[in-house]
Amino acid sequence: MPKKKQPQTLSSVKNALLILKSFSTYEPTKKVSELAESLGLAKSTVSRLLSTLASEGFVIKDQKTNAYRLGMSVLTLGGIVTNNLEIHKESAPVLYKLVNDTGETAHLAIMDGLDTIYIHKEECNHPVRILTHLGRRNPSYCTSSGKVLLAFSDDHVVEAVINQGLVPYTENSITDPDLLQEELTSIREKGYAVSTEELTEGTKSVAAPIRDYQGKVVSAITVVGPIQRMKDKKIPDIAKKVMEAGKEASERLGYDERYFKRF
Repeated sequence: MPKKKQPQTLSSVKNALLILKSFSTYEPTKKVSELAESLGLAKSTVSRLLSTLASEGFVIKDQKTNAYRLGMSVLTLGGIVTNNLEIHKESAPVLYKLVNDTGETAHLAIMDGLDTIYIHKEECNHPVRILTHLGRRNPSYCTSSGKVLLAFSDDHVVEAVINQGLVPYTENSITDPDLLQEELTSIREKGYAVSTEELTEGTKSVAAPIRDYQGKVVSAITVVGPIQRMKDKKIPDIAKKVMEAGKEASERLGYDERYFKRF
């Protein structure tokens, strides 16, 4: 039987993309030597690729430190992607209303691999806010939005997250696979998830699912705030508002709960 042909790739393009993907919220700047070491490439190769990326505005070089950071071209492409995501467009007004109803910052999150990513954010008006970042990857088992997405994912996705290791970020992080499974079952029954200082100390969040026209959970809508404002006695009311927002966003995507209740 003939071997299946592997798709051909251009190593220079692949390496350029690996360089771009090396930047993160935690490491927003990189030097040539750092990139060369982490990617296993020659410094001369990295330097040439960075010069090319800089000429097109994808990276910017700090002349004082010789370190590079992402440029505006990346932001432009990211804006095109999010503006053309149906879920982003349909959920934007729902997020805005949720902020007004709860007084806290609201997010839209999706699953990417085994992590969750915020793709939209509406800030609250409180002077004290929780610092969150669009595009930042968060472990799915430590956030309310991530736990919602996991709860409605296929079993193999949950198993992959567990096999990857449930690393503790705070003393409240779930590190026991059995406890995580119990939590996910509870989320499916209640229709929402709560995360109290599981990823970052001093924060609490509540999330609910958003479904597409086929009934599949494709995103999570969440509010996050400091535990001083997000007190336990407020959670039932906040959860109700978040679930209502999730339902409205789902309906905007064509989900009809009445149809699925017939089956």
